Amino acid sequence: MDSYRFILSGGGTGGHIYPAIAIANELKVRYPDAEFLFVGAKDRMEMEKVPQAGYKIEGLWISGLQRKLTLKNLMFPFKVISSLIKAANIVRNFKPHAVVGTGGFASGPLLKVASGKGIPCVLQEQNSYAGITNKLLANKVAKICVAYDGMEKFFPKDKIVKTGNPVRGDLVSLTSNKAEALSFFGLQTGKTTLLVLGGSLGARRVNKLIEQELPFFKAQGIQIVWQSGKLYYDEYKKYDCQDVKVVAFLNRMDLAYLAADVIISRAGAGSVSELCIVGKPVIFIPSPNVAEDHQTKNAKALVEKDAAIMIKEAELDDKFEPTFSNLLSSDSLAEKLGGNIKKLALPNATKEIVNEIEKLLV
Repeated sequence: MDSYRFILSGGGTGGHIYPAIAIANELKVRYPDAEFLFVGAKDRMEMEKVPQAGYKIEGLWISGLQRKLTLKNLMFPFKVISSLIKAANIVRNFKPHAVVGTGGFASGPLLKVASGKGIPCVLQEQNSYAGITNKLLANKVAKICVAYDGMEKFFPKDKIVKTGNPVRGDLVSLTSNKAEALSFFGLQTGKTTLLVLGGSLGARRVNKLIEQELPFFKAQGIQIVWQSGKLYYDEYKKYDCQDVKVVAFLNRMDLAYLAADVIISRAGAGSVSELCIVGKPVIFIPSPNVAEDHQTKNAKALVEKDAAIMIKEAELDDKFEPTFSNLLSSDSLAEKLGGNIKKLALPNATKEIVNEIEKLLV
């Protein structure tokens, strides 16, 4: 049977959306006649990103609970009821053969309804600390694909399969050479290149750090590719010059990774998975403003394996310069970090997740 129907649901952030798109793309390769439908939250970025990737999407009226008492929280029960009704209609009309949830608010109602109707469901948990939606769904789904060890503290052990996180196809086989990558950014060969990543929207504290440390980098003879994020680009584009390339968004991540000798990054699950494949020395600056501080936990999982350095935002003023200088001056440390992070790479994650989905198709 080639004309399977799949529903994929995940969103709120790129970390939930891009894995869902990667899984859909791999399913499409195996089942060219299959039909796909995405389900997201009405006012979140998936409503724009999924159609750009060529897939249809339906939006649910859903959001998370706020941490303090707000009007939004009073609306929450109505949103849940509305979403469950709409999810039931979607499942009844589309009749999926399998449903995949990659986390985010919308996947909750959808997978609850689908699993209740006996449709095989697969969860994909990107982080080392499981999200609330996935924890609530764990007992209802057939399989849970994870990227870290020790996830049985959140999920039933017999449902867990360690596959890794889906990453962009162009990163799995980096083919260009470094000189070509440097020339793409207008940078010089023979100089140490730092790549700064704060996520697609940007990270205020990371940007402030780079701005503050520009004289330090200049004194060390370092050139920089600085992804400021689109929220902050107008504020920082004034620093763009021969040795500092400021961009809102990196369309050629493959070339950015190839050009880099050292990387400073947030520790979202998608970034961590990509950086394992890239295999360069990384300093993680986790965002403290995310649910259950999961970025710190993601970074710690690598630090414990001597595969990365982590500096918390609160420690940057004291620790950044000595830590960075130490990394620059020690080839053996850079090699050890790059080698160890590459050992953690799981480049076949998307294929393995789809293998698990295939086993459930009847």
